[in-house]
Amino acid sequence: MGIPKPLVQLNQIFLIITVLLGWLVSPWILALPFLVGVVALAFHYNVVMKIAKSLLKKPLKTYVQEDSQQQRFNQWIATICLGLALVGFMFQFISFMFIMSGMVLMAAALALSGYCIGCTIRYRYMMWKYQKQKSHNN
Repeated sequence: MGIPKPLVQLNQIFLIITVLLGWLVSPWILALPFLVGVVALAFHYNVVMKIAKSLLKKPLKTYVQEDSQQQRFNQWIATICLGLALVGFMFQFISFMFIMSGMVLMAAALALSGYCIGCTIRYRYMMWKYQKQKSHNN
């Protein structure tokens, strides 16, 4: 089952805005997208997408669909990076916080512009697994 592209894009915009606010206002704001990510991964319930779903005018199936497994993989990457950014902030490793949250910002911005870095990472990983399995069977 897919996820309507507008919902995925809104989630990306949410990530961009919260990371920028985390940089400009308070790094504790990074806890918001981190918690949204944890809930999404643990319960398959993305609060941002659930709220935004009511704003869509057409039936969900009429929108271009994004692969839900790919989006889950991307959510793992973003959530881990945001968690590490928060840990960096708590231990006063501010540069590390900016690097980890900046990776989320860049990935979300790239995705909005049409390139999915998470897709590339997952594809490379799946190819590596396939090659490893293939060479193991020979």
